Amino acid sequence: MKIPENFTDFLYWIKDRTENIWSSEDWSEHGFYGAKWQPLTDQQIDEVEEKYAVKFNDEHREFLKVLHAIDKKEIIEYEDEGKIITEESTFFYNWLKDDEEIRDRLYGLSDWLYSDVEGLNKVWLKSWGKKPSSKEERIEIFRQWFLKIPQLIPILGHRFVVNEPNLKWQPILSMWGSDIIVMGWDFRTYLLNEIRSNLGIYEDVFDEEDQMFYPELLPEVQEIFDENFKYDETKDVPYLKEMMLYWSSGWSSFGISYHPKEAKVHPIVKTFIAEEEI
Repeated sequence: MKIPENFTDFLYWIKDRTENIWSSEDWSEHGFYGAKWQPLTDQQIDEVEEKYAVKFNDEHREFLKVLHAIDKKEIIEYEDEGKIITEESTFFYNWLKDDEEIRDRLYGLSDWLYSDVEGLNKVWLKSWGKKPSSKEERIEIFRQWFLKIPQLIPILGHRFVVNEPNLKWQPILSMWGSDIIVMGWDFRTYLLNEIRSNLGIYEDVFDEEDQMFYPELLPEVQEIFDENFKYDETKDVPYLKEMMLYWSSGWSSFGISYHPKEAKVHPIVKTFIAEEEI
């Protein structure tokens, strides 16, 4: 398999590959069966930017021009008290139709993050200084910090694109409150990661010990992931990086690992976390 390196060619590769897979009879019981991408024009993108007071970076804009969203909803099934519940879920946000969801993500993010400050997790960043006893003071410290983080633009569910033109890397983040990880340090890696199950990029590998086959990413795809998530001191998300490193789940996003047996922590993590928290 040859995955295009040119970003525009890559997007058309994604388009052709997914639409071909979704048209297969194997997907006839799936909500994506027969799905097609619905790209935006330059004029539509300009209008969206004005409507929501956002500015898409170059890769995000190209994504919207070639892919954007599909004309189907994802069907989610789960069990609740012995009953199978079926719901429709938005795949990638449609900037022409999903106004309520988009506004909720854009304007509700501050409250979502702050809920981890006052909630059970009691998150308090080292750079915020000593934690005040007054809730009003805590709110103000958080508010001033939140105003400094880069603009975060929703793309799918709780995924957000970091939009800061002065950064070398503008990653796509998965955010669940203060638990934040990188899904890809560029759009190419992100899309391979996000829709991997819709791309046919696995191969079955036989496990001698278990005597059965397991799916593994194709070597070319795994190499892209390994390269993209290597440690690089230029990888940064101003102000938000400290919160990303607050939980150990975010360390691998920066190519950082913690080995308890060796009791060693990367110096960057030590910069943000007090010794008693390590």
